Amino acid sequence: MTEPIAEAAETEDAGQFRSVEDQIALTLDAAVRPRPVRVAISEAQGLLCAEEVVAEHALPGFDQAAVDGYAVRSVDVRAAGQEPVQLPVVGEIAAGSRQPRRLQPGQAVRVDTGAPLPTLADAVVPTAYTDGHQAKVTVHKSVPSAGYVRRTGEDVQIGDVAVRKGDTIGSAQVGLLAAVGRAKVLVYPRPRVSIVSVGDELVDIDRTPSVGQVYDVNSYALSAAARDAGAEVSRVGIVPGDPKRLREVVEGRLLMSEIVVVAGGAGGSAGDEVHAALSDLGHIDMTRVAMHPGSVQGFGRLGPDSVPTFLIPGNPMSALVVFEVLVRPLIRAARGTRNPHRRIVGARLLSPITSTKGRKGFLRGQLLRDEGNGEYLVQPLGTSGAHLLASLAEANCLINIDEDLTEVAAGEQVKVTFLAQRA
Repeated sequence: MTEPIAEAAETEDAGQFRSVEDQIALTLDAAVRPRPVRVAISEAQGLLCAEEVVAEHALPGFDQAAVDGYAVRSVDVRAAGQEPVQLPVVGEIAAGSRQPRRLQPGQAVRVDTGAPLPTLADAVVPTAYTDGHQAKVTVHKSVPSAGYVRRTGEDVQIGDVAVRKGDTIGSAQVGLLAAVGRAKVLVYPRPRVSIVSVGDELVDIDRTPSVGQVYDVNSYALSAAARDAGAEVSRVGIVPGDPKRLREVVEGRLLMSEIVVVAGGAGGSAGDEVHAALSDLGHIDMTRVAMHPGSVQGFGRLGPDSVPTFLIPGNPMSALVVFEVLVRPLIRAARGTRNPHRRIVGARLLSPITSTKGRKGFLRGQLLRDEGNGEYLVQPLGTSGAHLLASLAEANCLINIDEDLTEVAAGEQVKVTFLAQRA
């Protein structure tokens, strides 16, 4: 039988904590969208459009053949539904041709897909409806007016909005921008996020830790999380606990960032030192948030530009959960995303779990889908302890447990936040 998961053993008075919702609202209120920049459309993918792109050219820009065949007047082949109709072929128009041509009544012109239609032609007879002859074609099937023709402005007309402000520019939007003749587009750039790891015990991954030392996990993991959220990331790496050095580094990052994250800057004497070192750069609100893991954290707006700055736990598991719950939505909001939060669904719990009284739990889980009825199922992962990073690597969701719950039995419904980009 699977043992219940307990993220923390202690229980505390909920009145001493700020709610998760209030902390999220506080941080989101600090979201500042970077100023728009104009970039080549080849560099715009994944960014939000910062203007209404109005088409100055119709798409298509001229009447053109939708298939290989013969450009005709539809009235000349109307009888082909009863008996074959023969028409002289008076020329050929290839795709890309700029030579104007005029069709006379009772004639046909051979055309390639995408070729401009000759004057007076209002339809294209597909080659499959004919005998394919080049001098005199026999048509076996009639076509209506506008049949197999891409009309001028059928897709986009002059004055139409091709890409709207706030739309995410994907491959289709890039293609549409190119189709209406736009070489550059105004976009909101990715917010710049700086990730700092604080701790004298930390060593980089290219060194071998001595006794009492550990690898710097946070600067790598949080940089990846910020990049996944859509940020332009600067991994500052390890900064020793020396207050003067830490202040210098953070002060420098404030000049080139929209968001700064300091891991190892919350909790214990180390957190107090970090807070003291940075307090003259602006007010930092050190608080306990009613969540686990990662309840102890700080947030403030530092520097002359009031840059949102997070002080989060040094424990990698706690740091990633705090980042997911609080930092990621701020990055998404700074990008201009309409809904900065991940998708939440209901799922049936496959194993019992326990949670800390008075704090909202964010527990690791593996989300599954019942192939029979399409129901979501969730399997809790890991054992007790907020330090277990391996189980988070296996997780594709966080199980959200309300503050007033201490136990949830197998079979009950819970709310689940997707971590994966797609379910």
